[in-house]
Amino acid sequence: MGFKTTSTKPALRGQSGATLVEFLIGLVISGLVLAQVCMLWFYSSRTFVAQMNYVDMDQTSQRALDTLSREIRNTKALTSFATNQLVFTDYDDLPLTYSFSEKQLVRVKSGVKKVLLKDCDTASFAIYQRNPVAGAYDQYPTASPATCKLVEVKWKCSRKLFPSAPATQESMQSAKIVIRSNP
Repeated sequence: MGFKTTSTKPALRGQSGATLVEFLIGLVISGLVLAQVCMLWFYSSRTFVAQMNYVDMDQTSQRALDTLSREIRNTKALTSFATNQLVFTDYDDLPLTYSFSEKQLVRVKSGVKKVLLKDCDTASFAIYQRNPVAGAYDQYPTASPATCKLVEVKWKCSRKLFPSAPATQESMQSAKIVIRSNP
C-alpha cells in the first residue's frame, strides 16, 4: 500500500481560478447558445401563430359552407341571381338572401342579418342546370334563376399574420350545391 502526501499550502495566485481569457471565451459561447435558443423560440412562436391562423380560417370557411349547403338544399327555388347575391324562396316561403359585400358573406332572413364569413378578398356565385355535360364532371350554365338546379360558391379569404407584416395567409373554398326541393 502506498501513501501519498498532499500539500496543505495555499495555491499560488496564478493557479487559483479561471483567467480573464477563459471567462470571456465562456461568456461568448454562452451568448451564442442563448442567441440560438432565442431564435428558435421566436421562429417556433411565429410558426405556431401561423398554423393557428390557418386552422381558424379553415374552420370559419367550413362552417360558412356547411350553413350554405344545408340551407340552399332545403330552399324551394332561386328567385334572383347576381354574381355577388342569391335570393331564394325558403322552405317557409320567406326570402333567404346570401350576398358578398364589403369583404363579408352575409345571410339575411326575416330581416335578421348574420355575417357568415369575414376577410373575403374575392367571392362569387354561379348557377347551373342539373344536366351534366357529356364526358365531363361539369354542368351546363344557365342565366335564368327559373332553370337553376345547382349553385356554385367560391371565395378566397386572407388575413395578415401580424398587423405590421405585409404577407397574408389565404384560404380558398369552392362548392357546388344542388337545390333538392326544386322540381
